[in-house]
Amino acid sequence: MSALQENEAIEPPAADPVLECLEDLLDKLAAAVTEGPPTTDAVRIDRIALLEKLRAATAALQAAESVRFAQSQVAEQLAADVHPDKIGRGIAEQIGLACRISPVTAARRLNLARALWFELPDTYAQLVSGELSERVAETVASETRHLDPESRRRVNAQLKAAGITRMGFKAAVGCARKAAYEADRHSYVQRGRTERQHRRVGVRPAPDTMAVLTGYLPVEQGIACYAALQQHADGIVATGDGRSSDQIMADTLVERLTGQTTAGDVNVELQLMMPIESLISPDDPSAAVIPGYGPLPHELAWEILTTSRGRKWWRRLFTAPTTEANRRGPMVGGDPNRRCFDGWLARLIKLRDQTCRDPFCDAPIRHIDHITRHSDGGPTTLENGRGACARGNLVREMPGWRIKLIDCGLHGGPHKIIITTPTGHHDLSRAPDLL
Repeated sequence: MSALQENEAIEPPAADPVLECLEDLLDKLAAAVTEGPPTTDAVRIDRIALLEKLRAATAALQAAESVRFAQSQVAEQLAADVHPDKIGRGIAEQIGLACRISPVTAARRLNLARALWFELPDTYAQLVSGELSERVAETVASETRHLDPESRRRVNAQLKAAGITRMGFKAAVGCARKAAYEADRHSYVQRGRTERQHRRVGVRPAPDTMAVLTGYLPVEQGIACYAALQQHADGIVATGDGRSSDQIMADTLVERLTGQTTAGDVNVELQLMMPIESLISPDDPSAAVIPGYGPLPHELAWEILTTSRGRKWWRRLFTAPTTEANRRGPMVGGDPNRRCFDGWLARLIKLRDQTCRDPFCDAPIRHIDHITRHSDGGPTTLENGRGACARGNLVREMPGWRIKLIDCGLHGGPHKIIITTPTGHHDLSRAPDLL
């Protein structure tokens, strides 16, 4: 197992005609990309049209396989006397690993597949034939989710009769929404009231040292917030301010949310990554990291520290030596000297792993999990810990899931573990590089 390479997957032997057909198709498509013979533009347009149909048909087949896999897994869990509250746990996670997507995204895909398979037969048939795009099919499922199965099938037939395959996306959304509302007005309104309970705010990293702050709000509140920012910006622009309207709106949002006078005066913690050997060189320019975002160029980090009037902290994180040029070794320790600190080992694991260590899961770390379970004698150490989201920590307790440490991360390489699923597939998880 220690010889497993990062790009290597251990798969069960393939002796399936569908798998062989798909692998042959992939080979032919790859060859067409690199060795496509000369042809006319008319033929190229025909190819593009057929490839679009193929994309939809592939999505339909993937949905069918997802539903069948889920049914089989549920049957196995029932046979294994899994607690009723846990039936179904781990299904989306395995699909996510296969598709290289997060478990949350995989769960949404599985719900869509179930809706198409069981309650939207006309939409599913159009997807299979390539007449309808996956995006429109997903919208039909979303807009009809408040309906009972019989009403859903009836609306589905109406959409087919209305010629939804010939509509643009915006028109298709409007048609589906209107039919779904008319099928059950009360449930449609109730769904809107229920959805308001899910209002939330989120943030995610964006390119070029930026971040995207989002608010999922009731429509009237969202529009009111935007209108207030726009009205304020229009007044500032009229005074001759040199910023654009968009810049003023962004700055005003930060100032009003944080209570600062100036948007740039934010409170910030900078985590400075430095090799152990560079401790003797305090002038060494090391990359900084902003918690929740990631690496930040040294020059920009210095700008933040020197220009912001907000509270500023810095924390040193020590990395092991490495023989590779321009690359820092894995994080092996840190300086806990910061007020209001609690649980330094847990904090250090979170800093090392950054997000959930399940492959393709970008969820925030909510639990620190023992790789070798504590009940099995696993120590509570940096090497035996992994950051996990709540979902990932619960799933590993399901039958058939195993996690094994293959590199402790203290000898120049990143911390690595192997996750084995109930179907016998193996996925490598490595701690992210420290830039």
